[in-house]
Amino acid sequence: MFCDTVHSSIIQGEEAPWHPFLPYADDVFIKLLKVNPITGEWVTMLKTPAHARLPRHHHAGWVMVYTISGEWRYLEHDWVAKPGSFVYETAGTRHTPIGVGKDEVVTLNIVQGDWNLMSDDDQVLAIENWRSVMDRYLNHCSTHGITPIDVSSFAA
Repeated sequence: MFCDTVHSSIIQGEEAPWHPFLPYADDVFIKLLKVNPITGEWVTMLKTPAHARLPRHHHAGWVMVYTISGEWRYLEHDWVAKPGSFVYETAGTRHTPIGVGKDEVVTLNIVQGDWNLMSDDDQVLAIENWRSVMDRYLNHCSTHGITPIDVSSFAA
């Protein structure tokens, strides 16, 4: 059966490059670890300066965020995520992430579906998803002569 050819796979995260999260910020970096074109999931690490503010956005699907280092919060909430914190966001949430500590923030993010960047008057400015993140990664690798890792494969 075809499903018998689907195996566990491993991505050596230290081999994946950090690349700027352009055009949104040149001091915010992402590391693409996995995309699943079938379900629309994408897994990244995010690295931001201590007091970076990311664009306000709306999630069409759920999001899970594990904080590795630093402290951050959403302007719309009063809690603070610290190292070891796990944040689960349901589909349809809208918020503005901001760093609040003195240390660089690094998170592991598992996203399902579209990430819609919003204007102050709730207009969609851009849509990010597994395809746009994958394209950004491949463009970065091509520009810098890096052999890309196949982060979309289900093969061993």
